[in-house]
Amino acid sequence: MTYVSHADLGGKPGLGPVVGNSDDQVFHFDWEGRTLALTLAMAATGAFNVDMTRRARETLARYAELTYYATWFEALAVLLVECGLVGEDELAAGNMLHPPQPAMGVLHARDVPAAVAKSRAPERQPTAPARFEVGQSVRMRTTPAPHHSRLPGYARGKVGCIERVRGVHVFADSHAHGLGEDPQWLYSVVFEGRELWGDDVPYAMSVALDAWEPYLEALP
Repeated sequence: MTYVSHADLGGKPGLGPVVGNSDDQVFHFDWEGRTLALTLAMAATGAFNVDMTRRARETLARYAELTYYATWFEALAVLLVECGLVGEDELAAGNMLHPPQPAMGVLHARDVPAAVAKSRAPERQPTAPARFEVGQSVRMRTTPAPHHSRLPGYARGKVGCIERVRGVHVFADSHAHGLGEDPQWLYSVVFEGRELWGDDVPYAMSVALDAWEPYLEALP
């Protein structure tokens, strides 16, 4: 079965302009701030990781209809059910119907600024040499993954050149499904715009994409 990511929007026409917000407008509504707080508090329990949250958001059936923090809210509900922390019946009722599960970690109010400012580095020690090197031409994996993937659809099957070897990092594809960190080599691969989107690209441009080693195929 092909995995469908509703957030894979790069290069798709008809989506309209990207409209930015003023830097001093953090939230549009009070519930958005509460949603951020709930997500941070639940992440501190260790029940799920950042890649699991991305997977939950990107597979929401109503993704295209939702605002940014609405995707956070609905994805949090999905994750809480998946992790056994909330029941579907409790979501429907709007209150607790079952005894609470013990939390592995708690985010106290005094620790919030440090928790927001600090994120765990995803880089890990290598256990095998990198397969590819700077200056090498590679092709991105052609077939869609049957699971969560950070390889955008517009880059599948496209040829680029490795600009930088970034070391070994937590592999989001595995991490998003609770299969462990599965560290993989990460590369910056540069593509010409016309390679990605054809001759319709009106001017010379290039795009750099960070891609894990399982995404890359050696050219014959």
